[in-house]
This record gives sequence, structure tokens and C-alpha cells, in this order.
Amino acid sequence: MKNIIRSLCALSLAITLCACDAGTNQSSAPAGSSAAEDKNFVVGICQLMQHDALDAATKGFRDALEQALPGRVSFKEQNASGEPANCSTIVNGFISDKVDLIMANATPALTAAASATSEIPILGTSVTAYGVALDIADFNGTVGGNISGTSDLADLKEQAAMIKEWFPDARNVGLLFCSAEANSRYQVDEVAKALTELGLNSTEFAFTDTNDLAAVTQNAADKSDVIYIPTDNTAANNTESIANILLPAGVPAVCGEEGICAGCGVCTLSISYYDLGFTTGQMAARILKGEADIATMPVEYTTATKKYNKAFCEQLGLTVPDGYEAISK
Repeated sequence: MKNIIRSLCALSLAITLCACDAGTNQSSAPAGSSAAEDKNFVVGICQLMQHDALDAATKGFRDALEQALPGRVSFKEQNASGEPANCSTIVNGFISDKVDLIMANATPALTAAASATSEIPILGTSVTAYGVALDIADFNGTVGGNISGTSDLADLKEQAAMIKEWFPDARNVGLLFCSAEANSRYQVDEVAKALTELGLNSTEFAFTDTNDLAAVTQNAADKSDVIYIPTDNTAANNTESIANILLPAGVPAVCGEEGICAGCGVCTLSISYYDLGFTTGQMAARILKGEADIATMPVEYTTATKKYNKAFCEQLGLTVPDGYEAISK
């Protein structure tokens, strides 16, 4: 009996020592060897429409993620063809596919994603005002919950000052924008306030969609010394139609972003949408790697540059002020 007891005690001690040794080996494993850090991810990209600015933001986003997580991210990329309703269909598909993160490129894509899920992380880009887009009163820079992203908003007071700088004799500024886009409404309201402070009159010329864009643009050209166009998705997709009216009328346009300015404007205070998308991709990498909590990530911005459209300036006989960079096409 004593021999049996001794054997059992020895066996118990051996099991205990093995368990301790296993625990020691586990705790001393090198950082980065966990299965979670080797996980592959699926990211859904919902882009409102195809045009240069949004395309550049998507490319920057993908490049940043592929750089931060090489070979570990696959993308489900879909374009809503300019139809906000399609954004909801696309996002719901991403949810069914159980993607790890959604990138919403442009405001309608963001609002569709926000309405569809409160669990999957959502990063917006090419979104001007998150407080306006998501109906957040007293927006303080952080959305919270499962949403963050980057903003394409450039200083609106400085844009208004550019109108005064380029056209010191102008008195009537037409504000041309799509009434269906909340972010365009926000920009127009803020620019109108700044123009009033500069002693300029402003008049809104709002089109509802592409069907009345030409008629509204013609009315704006007839009644304005200069036109201001905010970062407006509908305008961005119809710059040729706008230019075909403004240029023959001899009415210049100051634009909220480079893509619109390249198509129908003379000058802009614009960001790089590639850089904006790249910043969004860096944010996504931190979220996927577990290095950041999206609920506490503030919306990020990028610097803006003064640029001009050389061809249109020459066509309208305009002198370019110092400090402006030509848009490269």
C-alpha cells in the first residue's frame, strides 16, 4: 500500500511539473506568434461612383492596407454607379459576407453603412462633414461606436477668400450645387457666410440631379460674376456639361476640389484624394491589427494646396496670383 501511495504522489508531482513547464513555455513565446496576428482579412469597399477623386481615394486606401498587411487582405470592391440606393444593397452584401471592415467612399456610402450595421467597423473617406452626414449635433471630431474615417474638407473661409483674391471686382457669386447632397449644403452655407463678411453677394443655384443641372447652371452663369462649386459628387460627375456652359459665357468657377476644377474650374483649394485614402487605409490597418479602437479614433484630415487650371485660365484671360500650383493632367 505504501508503495502504491508513493507511486501516486510521484505521478502527481510529474504532472504538476509538466503543467508548469508548459505554462512557462507559453508565456515566453515571442510576440507576434499568436494565430490572431496571422489572420487574413476581408475588406468591403463601397464607392459611390467612378470619378478621379473617389478612384484616387480607393487606390490610396488599398495601397496603404497592402503595405501594412502584405498578402493578408482581400478586397470586395463595388461601385454604386452614382445611385445612393445601390450603396445599401452593396453594404448589405458585405454584411452577409461577414467582412472584417467596410470602407465607405463618399457620404451616401457612409450613411448606408451606418444604417446597416453597428458592429462591423466602418471607415469613411471623401466625406466632407461627418456631423452633417450622420446627423450628429455638436460634432466634436469623433463619431464613436463603429465609425470613423477621413474628411476631404478644405478651409471654407479660405476658399471664399480666394474668390476675392482672384476676382476683386466681382460682386455677385453664384453657389452651384446639388440640393440632394447634405455635405454640399453645409459647404455652401459656410461659404455664403464668409462671402458676406467679405462684402460679396451670394445667390444659391441648386439642381436636384443631372436632369436640371444644365438649366440651373445656365441660370447661374447669366446672373453671376463668378461661380463657386463645393465638393459635390453630382457636379464632379458632370464637369464637362458645366464647363460647356460657363466657359462660353466667360464666367469662371472656383471649386472645392481638384477634380472638379480640372473639369470646369479655374482655381481650387484642394486636398490629395490619394493621400486621403492612404490615411484611411492606415487607420484600417491599425483597427484590423487590434492596435486601435475605432470608437475613440477621431476623424482625420489632410493638408490642402492652392491649385489652378492652366488651360481654362488662359482661355478666360486670367492672371494667376502667386502661390498657386498648376493642376497636372
